[in-house]
Amino acid sequence: MREYPYAHIYVENVFPEDFYAGLRKNWPTAESLFCIGDSGRVAKGAYPERFILPVTQAEIQKLDADRRAFWLEFGNWLLSLRFMNAMIEKFEPYVRDRFGDAMANNYYGAESLVVQDLTNYSIGPHTDSPHRLLSMLFYCPDDDSRSHLGTSIYIPNDPELRCAGGPHYLHHRFRKVKTMEYRRNSLFAFIKNDRSFHGVEPIGEQPVGRDVLLYDVRVEQSEAAAEVTPTAVSGLGAKILKRLISSRN
Repeated sequence: MREYPYAHIYVENVFPEDFYAGLRKNWPTAESLFCIGDSGRVAKGAYPERFILPVTQAEIQKLDADRRAFWLEFGNWLLSLRFMNAMIEKFEPYVRDRFGDAMANNYYGAESLVVQDLTNYSIGPHTDSPHRLLSMLFYCPDDDSRSHLGTSIYIPNDPELRCAGGPHYLHHRFRKVKTMEYRRNSLFAFIKNDRSFHGVEPIGEQPVGRDVLLYDVRVEQSEAAAEVTPTAVSGLGAKILKRLISSRN
């Protein structure tokens, strides 16, 4: 665990090599992806260089037979309560820093997206939406020739700047601490808080792209979440809302 400037991990060889080879073999084709600006997740027309495939039952069923079988099995593992709980526990001290004892009353959910970022894609420093708890980026290139295309972490020039989440800032207002290298079979994961500034430097060369598997843990604190039965089903395409961490004092 690296704690500067906020808690994060960078893991190489995250999957067994034979599994990673299968992941690359079954990576969805460009024809299976659609622009995130057409998905309703962001404003219409935003991020025209980012294409996605949500890891959900409905979207996976559209793939060819071999890819469909691979992603159904992998998706059910990735979106299981067991995996989500393990990742929350990995970051538990920092989750507690964010919520205090109230963390025991939260409900947590997970989702995953297959992502392809194309030339000219960039994101200004931001801390992620307030409902996000953990962000995980599985880097999935064929080789390490474009390692400089990884996500970067930043600290603001104004040491007092904090952001609960939402806006993206201009790069010149920040100092880049490090770029988490875009290397095959690697993982960058971090806690979301009001200092978790990260982004992607502008990609200048032609042509270039990034294959990334995103996995997010979300947190729900609303009164509506408190009414959700905490035995909600896990797995591919499920709406996972479950209280997972008990208070440990």
